[in-house]
Amino acid sequence: MSFYPGISLITLGVADVARARHFYERLGWRCSSASTAEVAFFKLNNIALALFGRAYLAVDAGLEPQVGAAQASPVFSLSQNHGGTGAVDRALAQAVAAGGALLKTGQATSWGGYHGMVADLDGHVWEMAWNPHFPLAPDGTIDLPA
Repeated sequence: MSFYPGISLITLGVADVARARHFYERLGWRCSSASTAEVAFFKLNNIALALFGRAYLAVDAGLEPQVGAAQASPVFSLSQNHGGTGAVDRALAQAVAAGGALLKTGQATSWGGYHGMVADLDGHVWEMAWNPHFPLAPDGTIDLPA
């Protein structure tokens, strides 16, 4: 599977992960046990939502965090989960061949997976990831732990 037409995970860059997590939990959303102090995951109908610190999201994408009125740091990223490291690398290569800008080459992560990032022509950040803790269904959707 290459850079397929779908989204597995939407990551929102937030000012305070704990505060944002509490907001979504007050809406009745159940936070996944895969969550940590740095990132909170929620399973939605057919995709997942992640809450991640805005400045950390910028650094993770290889961008300089911005402050003040010129806030140019990404406030969200779009993610696709893939079945392995090779699939991540192929999706990154396909995006670059289509004119995207490689922000981060495929590499091992601190959470035991593998990911890389590209920006589309308008600068929207796409993460291509393999997460051994989130199994993929045949249709490409991820299965977060309860």
